[in-house]
Amino acid sequence: MAAVAGCESHRATSSTPRPTSSPRPTGASRGAGAALRRKIASLLVVGFRGAQAPNWIIKAVRDGLGGVILFDQDLESKSVRNIRSPEQVTGLVNTLKSASPGRLIVSIDQEGGRTARLNPSNGFPATRSEAEIGAENSTSATGDWARGLVAGLTRIGVNLNYAPVVDLNYAPVVDLNINPDSRAIGKLGRSFSADPDVVVSNATEEIQAHRAAGVKTCLKHFPGSGSAAGNTDFEVVDVSDTWQVKELEPFQRLIQAGLADSVMAAHVLNKQLDPAYPASLSAATVTDLLRGRLGWRGPVVSDDMQAVAITDRYGAAEAVALALQAGLDLLVFANQQVHNERVVEETVDTITNLVRAGRITEDRIDQSVARVDSLRPKR
Repeated sequence: MAAVAGCESHRATSSTPRPTSSPRPTGASRGAGAALRRKIASLLVVGFRGAQAPNWIIKAVRDGLGGVILFDQDLESKSVRNIRSPEQVTGLVNTLKSASPGRLIVSIDQEGGRTARLNPSNGFPATRSEAEIGAENSTSATGDWARGLVAGLTRIGVNLNYAPVVDLNYAPVVDLNINPDSRAIGKLGRSFSADPDVVVSNATEEIQAHRAAGVKTCLKHFPGSGSAAGNTDFEVVDVSDTWQVKELEPFQRLIQAGLADSVMAAHVLNKQLDPAYPASLSAATVTDLLRGRLGWRGPVVSDDMQAVAITDRYGAAEAVALALQAGLDLLVFANQQVHNERVVEETVDTITNLVRAGRITEDRIDQSVARVDSLRPKR
């Protein structure tokens, strides 16, 4: 890991692709275009408002949307979003799965403690935080805690948990608690510990409990945001001066042990790894470091692609282009920072145009489809 600081940054163009004119498509080309659009749609996870599924999300699911993400509260209105009771949200999930022609990813951030979308306010048991579990650091207690988390997920039909935080989305989180005052991690109790051994031990128990129940997990936030002072949902966060190479250790050890289902790339800027781009848009971080040096071959998941840290600087279309060029596979649009009922159609248009313009190849899309398929539930 000491060689990490030598990673070279990638040089990506900053121009936003524009649609190009083309002859009127034949029946065959229209069919090929439709197939490409369905493949692209399968790489998106999208949030929506409503305790019942609105028509636009049902249509998107029927047209091949890869997955959905559930929230307890709507960020803008502060009102209930998707989860009112166990019975209600189970019905919602069943409706969405029934609309899908494939194996729909139903995802959530159920880390425990304050970051728990299933909680007493909507009829689920209270859960302890990763920080509390890490402080106890008991294999049996961690196992019991993790099985309690998973019981809520399987009860309603969730099959992907953005957890654990092995520094810090979505469960399990693998971030190290380097900065206990971090507004994104430390202050919210989202890290097991500042000790990699404690993080790996407890994350292992959590992952195994999920796997036993058929629920996939996501290690986050790569390459580590436990030292971050801010939250990328609302601001650009630069960890260049605080990030330490040892923050890679939990990711590396869990990957080598075969315990990773997916890895989430953080929106943090880390100039030690890439002087120009945040980790989520950085080929040096995702392709060279995560896939190259750490040997990860599975799916890489984005943090919220509508986060202020990304959209304010790059815009929606260019951020998508850079994320795919960096090596990400599954793009998450929480629809919390903004609520855009056309986000699926607009993103599919953007990526289709990237393929037509030659910035992304269809083979690259196919590689992501294959990796994301490993996250989908078995029939």
